[in-house]
This record gives sequence, structure tokens and C-alpha cells, in this order.
Amino acid sequence: MGSLCALDEPLRYPPARRDESVVDDYHGVKIADPYRWLEDPDAEEVKEFVEKQIQLTDSVIQQCETRTKLSETITKLFDHPRFGAPYRRASKYFYFHNTGLQPQDILYVQVCLEGEPEVLLDPNAFSEDGTVSLSTASVSEDAKYLAYALSSSGSDWVTIKVLRIEDKNVEPDTLSWVKFSSISWTHDSKGFFYSRYPAPKDGEVVDAGTETNANLHHELYYHFLGADQSEDILCWRDHENPKYLFGGSVTDDGKYVLLYIEEGCDPVNKFYYCDLSELSDGLESFRNKNALLPFVKLIDEFDAKYEAIANDDTVFTFLTNKDAPKYKLVRVDLKEPTAWADVLHESEKDVLESACAVNGNQLIVSYLSDVKYLLQVRDLETGSLLHQLPIDIGTVDGISARREDNVVFISFTSFLTPGTIYQCNLGTEIPNMKIFREIVVPGFDRSGFHVNQVFVPSKDGTKIPMFIVSRRDITLDGSHPCLLYGYGGFNISLTPSFSVSRIVLTRHLGVVFCIANIRGGGEYGEEWHKAGSLAKKQNCFDDFISAAEYLVSTGYTQPRKLCIEGGSNGGLLVGACINQRPDLFGCALAHVGVMDMLQFHKFTIGHAWTSDYGCSDKEEEFHWLIKYSPLHNVRRPWEQHPDQSIQYPSTMLLTADHDDRVVPLHSLKLLATMQYVLSTSLEKSPQTNPIIGRIDCKAGHGAGRPTQKMIDEAADRYGFMAKMLEVHWIE
Repeated sequence: MGSLCALDEPLRYPPARRDESVVDDYHGVKIADPYRWLEDPDAEEVKEFVEKQIQLTDSVIQQCETRTKLSETITKLFDHPRFGAPYRRASKYFYFHNTGLQPQDILYVQVCLEGEPEVLLDPNAFSEDGTVSLSTASVSEDAKYLAYALSSSGSDWVTIKVLRIEDKNVEPDTLSWVKFSSISWTHDSKGFFYSRYPAPKDGEVVDAGTETNANLHHELYYHFLGADQSEDILCWRDHENPKYLFGGSVTDDGKYVLLYIEEGCDPVNKFYYCDLSELSDGLESFRNKNALLPFVKLIDEFDAKYEAIANDDTVFTFLTNKDAPKYKLVRVDLKEPTAWADVLHESEKDVLESACAVNGNQLIVSYLSDVKYLLQVRDLETGSLLHQLPIDIGTVDGISARREDNVVFISFTSFLTPGTIYQCNLGTEIPNMKIFREIVVPGFDRSGFHVNQVFVPSKDGTKIPMFIVSRRDITLDGSHPCLLYGYGGFNISLTPSFSVSRIVLTRHLGVVFCIANIRGGGEYGEEWHKAGSLAKKQNCFDDFISAAEYLVSTGYTQPRKLCIEGGSNGGLLVGACINQRPDLFGCALAHVGVMDMLQFHKFTIGHAWTSDYGCSDKEEEFHWLIKYSPLHNVRRPWEQHPDQSIQYPSTMLLTADHDDRVVPLHSLKLLATMQYVLSTSLEKSPQTNPIIGRIDCKAGHGAGRPTQKMIDEAADRYGFMAKMLEVHWIE
């Protein structure tokens, strides 16, 4: 927008070397990549670039008057007890708890629900700054052992350790080079299945989490308690398909280990099984034996998703999208692997989000209906409806129970509900739902806010749902600052959830907060996902732009007061939209975005995203990608628009040094490109809105981030937003 710069004076960007000699040939099209050198995180020149950008951003943040108040108020509201839903193993219950401002949640154990809770594992003891986090925790069937995975600085790499629950003694077991792994115990509690990559060769990796090389040759292992990792059994690998990912899971009856095989991020998988009871000496017989487990291939092609929900010996019930884009439940007997039967048919309108076998022969299923959750109890055998469970408009973000349990814990949240854990007793004739724990935020009064859902027509007429959260009784006169958030990819649904920082924005800055449920997500099942991926990716940007135009045309806001935000695939969304419609937004916050659409598949796990994006190695797909790749579409809007005062919105690109999911080079290359194209290369540029990067240290893609880092980042980015939109604090 052509507004006056909100800063004291326009920024002087640190010069960054352009190497004009780097030119790639994509199917006969020459594409320059002058900042290719920014791809090496260990190079001194890159470290210097990062340091100068951090200094520049700090100088901008210091001018943001509301930053201190945001930090203080968010900290105050964050300081409230939070609980996770308890889960049972043997006779013990386990749950996570944070008193408020502790860096990481602590795992507690209690002998019974009424018993005195004890600290079982406190991740805060592992580092002084809280940057070591617990990514997975799994309790053995007899509740004697806890296997847990620790991540450092937010990296996807984890180290698995084992704790004896009775005396809280840490065992010597240490498993390294683990990534994208669950931990699944065999019922004899002798050990567990986990997934890992081969250890790097000498000299390949200095600091796990900052490297960029591709993750290839995932493997499934079984670890015996007390043994060295070198003695673990290699259960499955596939040299011919180095990009495959493997996950092992033991069934509730302990009889089978199930093997899930994925290639990309699409909701499709192969499904193999191994009957552990048929191994002559159990898994022991595979020690020191150079043979993989004898898995039987039930599904050996990537045609749909198959998730085992329950089994009665050889009879398995699956949640699947096979011939059912909104998902259904099906059943098969392993003895007759070609005879599949529907148990719960696909719904006409609602997406079957999850199914959990409980209370012996029952299921709790959750549906997504226009981005709102419905909960039902159904009969496992017939799929017939037994009870609707009463829940408010919002999100069921966890059902904690196993098949043997008749007491189920359900976690619920919404825009105005910080968190409720329901205890549901299915042992009574009518399920008895009561509040087990309610999370209370001191000083938060939900009656001051209003939530609305609208359906916005996109460019092609498709109706896009959008939630709008505002202060109650606002006048639609275009005066309000507005924050529009989106994702739109990988079949992921954005559903209502509580956010302390967003509540502070709405309450104290008068911000209207919106979530657009654009195509590419899973809100309406697999058809909705496919309508925003591959050749149809542009639909995501059209949907988001239409949502922004709606907010302007209906009087919620105006372009110079409108900020867009998104992370990861949502960072790509923000990057593409400011290129396509720089005139429509006043500010943009793009977190850990995929910005180089021609190179992304070459780094860490990027190859898995080709299922959503395509790949520049293929000619047709290159032509999709080059049209919207944020890095390759930065233009000077004033040269293409009759209004020569049009410029890019004030932009903050956020990344972190240990993000080994979407490596920082994406944001660094886009930052250098935008600063050069819009300002550095010109004598007098209309671009007075700042283009800055917030580069976090000892942090990753987002998971495991300590509380203080979350607060600091929220205060920085929303302080920047407030300054750029010229919004003032309201007491």
C-alpha cells in the first residue's frame, strides 16, 4: 500500500552478494538463482548475512511501541495451569501439566484418578533455557517403563531414552538418529518398535538440525530393553525406494505389529502386518539374524489411506478414504484379504475425522461438519449410531482411551474456550459426560467477544468457510485492524482453537481475527484437499485473496489495516499472495515458509511434499511451480500498476536456525530477493514499507518451542504488525 512509512525513516538493507553466474536450465527455461550461496548454513558469509538481518530487525522491533505491553499482557494471560487428558496403562494414569510459564510441559503419574500425582519426567531439567523438549512418550503395557524421545532446539531429530517408572531411574538405553518415529511396545514389555535413518558417515553432520541433506533410507527397528542400539533388530527397509517412510504399531491385543508405509504427505499408505505369535521364539529369534520380519502385504499400492482402528484376531476394522473422499469404516478378515465390507458408510456432507475403539464393542467417532466437530458413540460391529455426545462448537483435539476402557477422556477447545477435558463414562446406559478439568485463564471474559462463521465465494464461485472473531458489537465501518490466517495444504484442517496472543490482539488492539478454511486443507475431505494441490494450487491463493476482499467489502477492515499470516505451507501462501496482490494487504507475517518451489525437494524431508506441490524435475510440474513460487515472482508493483505508489506490504519473514523441516534457506533467499528487487537496486524506491526477517536461534519448525520463546515471538511479530497498521493499545 502507498501509506507513509510507519518507521522513523526508511530502512537501509545490508548489501547481499548476488552471484549472477548461477543459472539453472529447467526443461529449456533458464532460471537465475543469485542467492544460491545462502543455502549453506555453515558458511561464514551466510552467518554474517543472518547477523546483519537480526540487527536490522532488532532496530525495527525497538520502534514498535506496543511490543512491551504485548509481551507483559501475553505473559500474564499465559500464566495459568494447563492440563492434558490422562491416559491409562495397567493401573496407572499419566498426563501432562504446566503450571503456566514453565518452558515445557511436565509428565505426571498417579496410581489412580484420585491418587496423589507425582512428577515422572520433567523436560525442564534437561536444559537451562528450556530448548530440549519431549516429542514422544510411550508407556509399556505393564506400566513399568517409559520410553521417551527428546528433541534439541526444535529439531526433528530425536534421541530415545528409557526410564524405570517405579524408581524414576534412567536406564542406559540411548537410541540415536531417530526421526519421524512413533514408539510402540510389545505386550511382553521387553522392548519397542521405532523408526530411524542410518547414522551419517564420519564428517557428514556437525549440528543435527542445521543440516540440509535429504532424509533417505528410513528403517523400522525393534529395540530390546537394556541392549545397545547396535543390537537392535532391523525389521524393515526398502533400498529400492529410499524416500519411503515406515511406521510400526502393535495392535491393542498385542498379537500383530502393523507396518504403515508412506511415500509423500498424501493420505495414502501401504499396509503390511506380521503375526508376532507365529514367530517361533518371538522377536528373540531375529537377534543376530540378517533377515527382515516376515511381513504379509495386505495393501501393497498407494491407492488410499488405511488406518487400523480395531481387530478381533484376524478381523480388522479400518478407517479409509478408498472410494470415499470423506472417509468411511471398512472391515476385512486377513484370512480372506479380498473380501472387504463397509461398516460405516461415507457421509454425504461430513468428513469422518477419527474413530476410536472403546468399551469393548463400541466406537467414538468424530465428524467435521462445516469445520465444526460432531461426536458420536457407535456400535463397532454394525457401525449403527448409539448416542450423540453433547459438545459445543469447536474442536475435539484428543480422545484418550483404548478398547478395554469404558471411561474415555475427551479434550475440547474453541476460540473462546481455553480447554476442557470431559470424562465420559460409557459403562452407563446413557453415556455420562462430565467436566473432568477446565482450563481457566484469569482475566479472560468470553462474553466480550463474538464468533461468526461466513461462507465466502472464491474466484470460481466455490464457497470458502471463514471464522471471524471480534469484540462484541463492532461497527462495520472499515476501521478495524484485521488479521487473516490461512494454511491450505496437505489435507490439514484449521479448526477453532484458543490462543492467548490472539485474544490479547482482539481485546487490546481491537483486531478482528479470521481463519479462512481455503482449499488444499482437509475441511471437506480428500476432494477439498485435491482441489488445492498440484496443478490446482492457485485455488488456495484465490480463496485467500477472496477472503481478504470479503473482509474489506463488508466493512470489517481496509487494505492498509489488513495483515495476513501463515506458517510452513501457510508461509508459502502468504509469500504467493503478497506477490499476486501487494495492494490488498498492509502487513504480512510469513513463518517458516516454503519459498523456493523449484528446489524444496532437495533438502531434508522436502521430497515428501511433492505429493502436494509436484516437482520441478518434471516439465509439466515445473510450469505449475514457476507461476507462483514466492522466490521467483517478486516484482516491482509500481512498474505494473497505473497507481505508481503501490508497494509491497510491510513484511516479516520468520524462520529458525534449527528448522530441519522447512530449512531457513527458503526465508533467507526470499528476504535477500525482496530487499534487492524492491529497494537496494534502486536510487529512489516507492518501497518504504519494511521487509525484514526474524531469525530465531536454538529453535525449529515450531514443535517443542519453550513458553518464553513463544511469548517473545508473538510480541515481536504482533508488535511489528501493530506499528505497521498504525494500531494503538486499548486498556
